[in-house]
Amino acid sequence: MLGVQDVALQAIANPRRREMLRLVWDGERTSSDIAAHFDISWPAVSQNLGVLKNAGLIRERRIGTRRLYRVDRARLGPLKAVLKAMWEADLNRLAHLAEAEERRTR
Repeated sequence: MLGVQDVALQAIANPRRREMLRLVWDGERTSSDIAAHFDISWPAVSQNLGVLKNAGLIRERRIGTRRLYRVDRARLGPLKAVLKAMWEADLNRLAHLAEAEERRTR
């Protein structure tokens, strides 16, 4: 069974969903406004929004038949430490590779 962080990481692994998060980062947007930024079918947009919503990364508010989405920054907070650790590990690995290449070429 996946943990909350694992589900969130899987959700943001998709570049389209990361772009959707960026679109709703500073305020609410309707689903049709979000869909206008992509050249994919409406069901695909809806599915991606559902993945983000199920991961707890966005909130949905309904006004009549309209659905408004916005990022849930509090839910992204715990991911910061995980992503930072992954980034630092990649940077350390890159530094070791660069140092090994420099030693090899001397």
